[in-house]
Amino acid sequence: MLTRGAVLRESPGRYEVVELKVDDPRPGEIRVKMVASGLCHSDDHFATGDQTPGILPIAGGREGSGIVEAVGAGTTGFAEGDHVVFSFLPVCGRCPSCAHGHQNLCDLGRFLATGARFDDPTSFRVSLDGTPVGQLAGLGTFCEHVTVSTASAIKIDPSIPLDLACLTGCGVGTGWGAAVNSAQVRPGQVVIVMGIGGVGINAVQGAAHAGAGAVIAVDPVEFKRESALKLGATHAVADIEEAAEVARSMTNGQGADAAIVTVGVTTGRHIGQALGAIRKAGTCVAVGLGDTHVRDGDINLHELVLYQKRLQGSLFGASSPTADIPAQLEMYQRGQLRLDELVTTRYALDDITTGFDDMKAGRNLRGVIVFDS
Repeated sequence: MLTRGAVLRESPGRYEVVELKVDDPRPGEIRVKMVASGLCHSDDHFATGDQTPGILPIAGGREGSGIVEAVGAGTTGFAEGDHVVFSFLPVCGRCPSCAHGHQNLCDLGRFLATGARFDDPTSFRVSLDGTPVGQLAGLGTFCEHVTVSTASAIKIDPSIPLDLACLTGCGVGTGWGAAVNSAQVRPGQVVIVMGIGGVGINAVQGAAHAGAGAVIAVDPVEFKRESALKLGATHAVADIEEAAEVARSMTNGQGADAAIVTVGVTTGRHIGQALGAIRKAGTCVAVGLGDTHVRDGDINLHELVLYQKRLQGSLFGASSPTADIPAQLEMYQRGQLRLDELVTTRYALDDITTGFDDMKAGRNLRGVIVFDS
């Protein structure tokens, strides 16, 4: 079938909306009519060239939700009309990582930038004028219709608004899990969250849910600091130096128990600053990505080693999507996890470049593309 979607023809480049051909689903696949897609900084990394797509053109988008409209032959577990959220990390359920409960590290993840099927790097489901088009993370949620592997889809309660549910496919789980799983925040602890965007605001929520005694949000944008205070932060400051001083004032000069770095374009300097803000045996969680071509670093090895600090990477908040996405949506239904407040602006597909411009200008916590019904 024909559909419309936002693609990158080059990297660096800008997303443009074009007409695409989408194949029917094959065994183990479903075709989904998209309802909403979050605008994630990771999608912009491919537009800026910070990360390199495996194929061009490539359809962007990795945080989405929609309604199943076709099911591949022999495919079980899904039916037409099902509401689904996509996990940007597919889950095979069989590899060593999945078997040990680390679904976020599933072996299928190595194919995310190729844009191809997970089991065949030469097989694609989208084309533009006869030329194969990749689907970022195997999804390409900036398209009105997508054909995806069931390894990437999670069926959800149809009563949950899909323009909110889509956020759990990336930003919510990445931030919330960074605090709860990766930093292992404990009741009464002092936590710094550095960078209050679509991921950082959920790290704030996660730290508050875990019972942190103080959550110090760091962002130069006043609107984001104000938002953090409404969603669980106890303090909000403009820079990490001030955050470190606030943390030390509460801990007899020791520093925060954990610092979570969710800056949109993260550098080694950010990591070094966060490490310097934590106490002995404290944890620094690196979440944000930067230019993959740059190998920088600004880490004080004296403090890292002699103060026994821990530097922890965090992919999708160390989540297991098939368990954590439904759990987070249940928390939303119970009023324990706030999603409505995360969406600052909704955009039409044709306004996608405006959405990314607003993201980079700090005007949004999360922008969401809402497709025509």
